[in-house]
Amino acid sequence: MHLNFEYEPGALHISLTYSPKYLPETMEDAEKEAGKYIRRLKYMRKKEGLPPLKYILVTACTMKKKSDKPVRIHHHLVINGGLDRDAAEELWRRPRRKGQKQGDRIGYCNADRLQAEEDGIGALSHYLVKQAGGKKRWSSSHNLKRPSSRTNDRKYTRRQVEKWAKQKPDCTFWEKRYPGWTLTNEDYGAQYEYNELTGWSIYLKLRRKE
Repeated sequence: MHLNFEYEPGALHISLTYSPKYLPETMEDAEKEAGKYIRRLKYMRKKEGLPPLKYILVTACTMKKKSDKPVRIHHHLVINGGLDRDAAEELWRRPRRKGQKQGDRIGYCNADRLQAEEDGIGALSHYLVKQAGGKKRWSSSHNLKRPSSRTNDRKYTRRQVEKWAKQKPDCTFWEKRYPGWTLTNEDYGAQYEYNELTGWSIYLKLRRKE
């Protein structure tokens, strides 16, 4: 999310829901419907001469009690910029039938421009990953940049790592050790884990400062 969309001008977060008439029976049916929407986005971008679509799609739902039937199925889609918000919203329709000027609306669609806060787009990223309850699935286009990671096992001593893991220092502490970088999120950018065999480990999620 940070690497591909945070600094992308005009990037959109699109929320897609279903009216009772078109509510899918299964998560698989919902993903097929979302796939059709993505194909319409690709077609419109190509028609308007825009760069190829880049996206991350999250399909989520809650499960009906005492049943495996999903309810309140909805989608979150983050795409690269260039496409008008109104145009993106109008594509959430069924194919036009004979005599119709436009196809039926599938449900509610809202497209908002991504707006970075102090932690970039961390709040949205964590919302998509950790929605409370229910089931969720995600997919993405193949043209996304992938974040890199590296291990610094030899940079710090075990005693230093244990000390910091127990203290849980703030963002400023890590910025001094990694100039030009900051935690992706004050709460989730640093994770401290203990293993009986290997001891303490610290996992940092960093993003480059502007």
